[in-house]
Amino acid sequence: MSGIAWKAASVRAVTTNSPRRSLRNWLLEVEDSDPGGYYEGEREALEKHHVQPWWRVMCLTGVDYFSTLGYQPGIAALAAGALAPVATLVLVLVTLFAALPMYRRVAVESPHGDGSLSMLQRLLSYWPSKLLVLSLLGFVATGFIVTITLSAADAAAHITENPFVKAALHGQEVVITLALVAALAAVFLKGFKEAIGVAVVLVVAYLGLSAVVLARGVYEVVTHPTVVGDWTDHMTVDHSMPFGIIAASLLVFPALALGLSGFETGVVVMPLVKGDPTDTPEAPLGRIRNAKKLLTTAALIMSVLLVGSSLVTTMLIPAEAFQPGGEANGRALAFLAHEMFGDGFGTAYDAATIGILWFAGASAMAGLLNIVPRYLPRYGMAPDWASSTRPLVLVLSGIAALVTIAFRADVDEQAGAYATGVLALMTSAAIAVFLTELRRGHRGAAAFFAVVSAIFVYTFVVTVVERPEGLIIALLFIAMILAVSVASRISRSTELRVRDVVYDEGATALIGRTTDGRNPLRFIANKLNEGDHAEYDEKDLEVRVDNHLKGWQKALFIEVEITDASDFDSPVSVRAVRVGRHEILRATGTSVPNVLAAFLLDIRDRTGVPPHAYFEWSERAPGANVLRFLLAGEGDVPPLTHEILRRAEPEELLRPRVHVGG
Repeated sequence: MSGIAWKAASVRAVTTNSPRRSLRNWLLEVEDSDPGGYYEGEREALEKHHVQPWWRVMCLTGVDYFSTLGYQPGIAALAAGALAPVATLVLVLVTLFAALPMYRRVAVESPHGDGSLSMLQRLLSYWPSKLLVLSLLGFVATGFIVTITLSAADAAAHITENPFVKAALHGQEVVITLALVAALAAVFLKGFKEAIGVAVVLVVAYLGLSAVVLARGVYEVVTHPTVVGDWTDHMTVDHSMPFGIIAASLLVFPALALGLSGFETGVVVMPLVKGDPTDTPEAPLGRIRNAKKLLTTAALIMSVLLVGSSLVTTMLIPAEAFQPGGEANGRALAFLAHEMFGDGFGTAYDAATIGILWFAGASAMAGLLNIVPRYLPRYGMAPDWASSTRPLVLVLSGIAALVTIAFRADVDEQAGAYATGVLALMTSAAIAVFLTELRRGHRGAAAFFAVVSAIFVYTFVVTVVERPEGLIIALLFIAMILAVSVASRISRSTELRVRDVVYDEGATALIGRTTDGRNPLRFIANKLNEGDHAEYDEKDLEVRVDNHLKGWQKALFIEVEITDASDFDSPVSVRAVRVGRHEILRATGTSVPNVLAAFLLDIRDRTGVPPHAYFEWSERAPGANVLRFLLAGEGDVPPLTHEILRRAEPEELLRPRVHVGG
């Protein structure tokens, strides 16, 4: 590092050796906090220290997927009545022959934990891609926040209906749900470590106990033949023909869409999946293969459990027990566990159910902590603290508490909002896969995924029409995200948002032979037009006259080409060209003032002397220049470049000089 750069770093350095950190420092701590997300950087992809066998990772995503057994049979019974098993079979068919193939394709396209959002982002560009992702993030927030609140509410229902504590806690569902949400927040504020180990224990215990309950339920059905007869009689009262039964089951399918949750989490956790030793970040073929095993195995297990639980609960539990306030409402399998095995086993089942439901909220929180920092800060559309885990945990937990209070911790009332979020994500994933296959010319696959997309679009529309509160919540989240994003993008627009400055050999050689280590390098900022000799002659003369630059003072031209102004930060690449007698450096980046500021600071550090840059005033109106800067990365370049330099380098003596003439 040069002497002047070292001095600048020394001036900016702040040492804090006090053992007592302030609350602010603790909240904004990044290095020591454990985000609990699954973001995979380049170093992690190469080292592969964080990976686990696919079946263990399946348990982590399974706490979200498998936990729906806690409330899915009850929701199916409320929506379809005696038709619940047939409607659930339709759900299973959609799971195995639509959702599973779709997400196996997502796993191929996005193996580093970006999920289906990244596929849509790649299909579009510039601001439309950003607006689409921001809108979908509203549905992501809806699905994941309501996962936290609905799962906690169902856990509270299992607690308050347990016969040992029912008298003391019945009617306190909201308080208990808020306590569970607070406990979840406390876990993430402390750090979310060893998640997979806990998930494995919970999933094994829960699935094992559920299998016992289902086996006993099947035994009861087989040994009491009248149960099957009563069920078929109830099912054929309104639908005597098989076609009518199937049609009615298809119509209620959207109400059962909660059973599809978990697929998006399955692709988000892909960076944790162990692949082959030959895997590379560009082609992690072993990881993709094992992620497909994860998705397929989870879908098969869940399909068996969904059909089995719907059959035994519909046949063995009276219809009135499923109604709001009924003993089986939101806890159908737990009701059977108590009825068939007694309160001892039933309490053990309650404990396992409460554990996996609570940890399903942890899976959703981890997903949000992964997705929000992955997209919003990269777009410049989040405050500085959004890259820190703990403030995000507090914000998300506060929102979850408000949702819990608004819905009074009622599982049935939240089902529509949950389904809206889940189906929006799955619909966007289906469309992304369809468009990807269509763009690549795979007509057969494109036709198949067009049908899958149509299924999810239909299901989403029906869900929104029947339960509009889910869309209202999603729109509120979208409005909040857009408001915060716009405000953050404006407030952070003059940050130095460049990761690195990279020179080609010609540019490195040009700078090397121009600097002498004592005098500053001088640069004339030029907007490229014709690029001929006359343009540079005219620009050189104007700048020298306006800024009183002597003829013997050598100056290089610097030009910036905008790549995508909607991106917030990006590396800057610089190459050298020569036009006649003029030597020119051409840089690329997301914003002209930011690229110039980063380039000038890098030249300072390379040469040890602050460089000088020469500009002309803009002739456009100030308001138009502001919009051009925010939307197109241009605008009134001289004052914006100076402001970025001022914020990046507080010491005036160390700051590159900006000259404006004309």
